[in-house]
Amino acid sequence: MLGKLIAKDKSFYKTVAVVAVPIAMQSLITVGVNMMDTIMVGRVGETELSAVSLANTFINIYHILCMGLSMGASVLVARFYGMRNQLDMRKSVAIMLRLTVAIAALFALATLFMPGGIMRIYTSEEPIIAKGIEYLEWSVVTYFLLGLSLTTTIVLRAVGKARIPLYTSIAAFFINIGANYAFIFGKLGMPQMGVAGAAVGTLIARAFEFTVICGYLFFRDEEIGFRLKDFFIHTKDLLGEYIRISIPVLISDGILAIGNNSVAMVIGRIGGEFVAANAVTAVTQQLSSVLTQGFSQAGAIITGKTLGEGSREKAQDQGYAFLGVGFLLGLLSAVIIMGISGPIIRSYHLSPETARIAEQLMSAISIIMLFQATNSIMTKGVLRGGGDTKVLMVADNVFLWVASLPLGILAGLILHLPAFWIYFFLKIDQVLKAIWCVIRLRSGKWIKKIRTSQEVAAEKA
Repeated sequence: MLGKLIAKDKSFYKTVAVVAVPIAMQSLITVGVNMMDTIMVGRVGETELSAVSLANTFINIYHILCMGLSMGASVLVARFYGMRNQLDMRKSVAIMLRLTVAIAALFALATLFMPGGIMRIYTSEEPIIAKGIEYLEWSVVTYFLLGLSLTTTIVLRAVGKARIPLYTSIAAFFINIGANYAFIFGKLGMPQMGVAGAAVGTLIARAFEFTVICGYLFFRDEEIGFRLKDFFIHTKDLLGEYIRISIPVLISDGILAIGNNSVAMVIGRIGGEFVAANAVTAVTQQLSSVLTQGFSQAGAIITGKTLGEGSREKAQDQGYAFLGVGFLLGLLSAVIIMGISGPIIRSYHLSPETARIAEQLMSAISIIMLFQATNSIMTKGVLRGGGDTKVLMVADNVFLWVASLPLGILAGLILHLPAFWIYFFLKIDQVLKAIWCVIRLRSGKWIKKIRTSQEVAAEKA
């Protein structure tokens, strides 16, 4: 078993790095944007920091749904790319974009008409609710821009086009910082908008990303060959296969998003200091896991392409190698968190009690990341790339709803344990999933056949 964790073909690591590093760098830029938002808003006050954190928790439901849509579509795109089947790649993208727009419309309407109700899901503290409403009111259009650019980015990665989104995100990072500086603090002749200014800065950055990334897919890309007219392409013959592979990913990530929001509800009811501390540590966790995200998506892309080429045994060997990579990345992430936790906490204007809670959360996160990195590369990467999406849908959510949430509620709201143990139990699903992933990988049952639209038509003929 241990010997399998190291790839025999050393070119494997080079291939993976070529795919994973640009994705990781883009994730790093995205986290950097979130961190700068948090730091800048944190300088206004802890109430504002908590409000933006909780408002973004709701927006992140949409973000996770888009990730589910696009990662499901990328499984199909990568497999069809290995088959050199451009028609089915375009059909997969068309279905994905239609669903993205529909879900964006639902979230935009909810945010437009009941921002107060959204904030009250997470907290009962009126000052935080008021500031959160202010932030959400400026975020309505952002759903469409974020969703389309994010889903487009992920399917472009599936065909090896990771650099265009990366360069765009780098530019968007600086645009966001400049817009935040201008609108949050009232600089460069702009009005001082505080929390709303952070939302405006994000909106401007998202508009830039949408223009460049979607513009590239619609007018320049030749690998997928998708054009605006393909938004209306006939997709009925591929819809069943799309639903079978992609919709379980969407459902899984959607239920997972609800579960994560339930975690946020628990945190929101522990107290404002815990919320503020969690906002600080959440960004740090994202920062330390960017490499994991890159390798997770690389796992899905490379596994899908390998299976599309018909190499089942090779895909199994690559799965073990990715498992080894996951363990090493988890160890690296834990070291990074412990190394940067002190400077990160000191960079915020936190009360002594909030800083103390943040220190405990950092310690818990460092342990959890050992397991989270491993299971992320498996569940979001290799196993998903193999088409094992239905089983993953069940596994992802059973561990969250049966273990994490009940134990987290018990630790935080009933037993009032120290912050370390509250967070550890809220994330215990990461430990359980890591163990399950090893068992699933060894079984070989995770490799599923994906049919082309031509095969579906032939079966019906």
